[in-house]
Amino acid sequence: MFKLQWKHLGLMFVLMLTLVVAACGNDEESSDTGTAEGSDSEGVNYGEELGYKITGIEAGAGVVAASEAATEEYESLEGWEVVTSSSGAMATALGEAIDNEEPIIVTGWSPHWKFQKYDLKYLEDPNGVFGDAETINTMVREGLEEEKPEAYTILDQFQWESADIESIMLEVSNGADVKEVTTAWVEENSDKVAEWTAGTEAVDGTEIELAYVEWDTEVVSTNVVGKVLEDQGFEVTLTPLDNAVMWQAVSEGQADGMVAAWLPGTHATQLETYGDSVVDLGVNLEGAKIGFVVPAYMDIDSIEDLTPAE
Repeated sequence: MFKLQWKHLGLMFVLMLTLVVAACGNDEESSDTGTAEGSDSEGVNYGEELGYKITGIEAGAGVVAASEAATEEYESLEGWEVVTSSSGAMATALGEAIDNEEPIIVTGWSPHWKFQKYDLKYLEDPNGVFGDAETINTMVREGLEEEKPEAYTILDQFQWESADIESIMLEVSNGADVKEVTTAWVEENSDKVAEWTAGTEAVDGTEIELAYVEWDTEVVSTNVVGKVLEDQGFEVTLTPLDNAVMWQAVSEGQADGMVAAWLPGTHATQLETYGDSVVDLGVNLEGAKIGFVVPAYMDIDSIEDLTPAE
């Protein structure tokens, strides 16, 4: 009787052990399968959710050109499309996606108020398609130094930090009038403004025209410089133009200058076309950057984490 009981117990033990091993095997198989089937991250196929589309800005912008190059460079972006619109439309789409906690990938750049308002991150770019950090430079027409030396000097000495411009951009994005905010900033930062106007004298109604592209950064920076020139006695005209037309206007003398040249990547094409017929006064802001930007809640870190279109 005892021998029979032990035999039954032995069989039960072997059966239980077999079930445990089988269960563990199934868990490992499930885990491996989940990883292998993969998608963008942790089983979430962001590409499928987004229709394999990246929200861009104006066609012809350097960040758009670099984004399109990325779709050719990365296998993970095979079949993806960069949909161009405008910087305002991109910002609206980004805000709506964040409000609904939905995925989105945008062609982004900094400085920009969106980094002050939202928790965002750049996707890593292992292949360096978007290049290193950029600068924003000041360009003026040939002959400006001789004809309008006071304006030339102010434009040459204009330089500030990302924190300066983003503080203004955030107020504007929240509904404040750009002229009111930039005027207040100029008045509140008289020490910095004094560095830009050092060595210059007031003028009496000399006309000066600055061109700019309607990106939030350039709207703010151009209005700030315009206000400083206005306070110095200039009659200032600020003219919004498309990227290429902005460069062309300065190169042909239709505009006196701009503080909106993103180099070396974003405006590489325009620099190659018009660089020999404009005067580069150098950097007015360092540490600018372009690339793919996503909300921080998206469980993805690199362009290579995405998956190609099926």
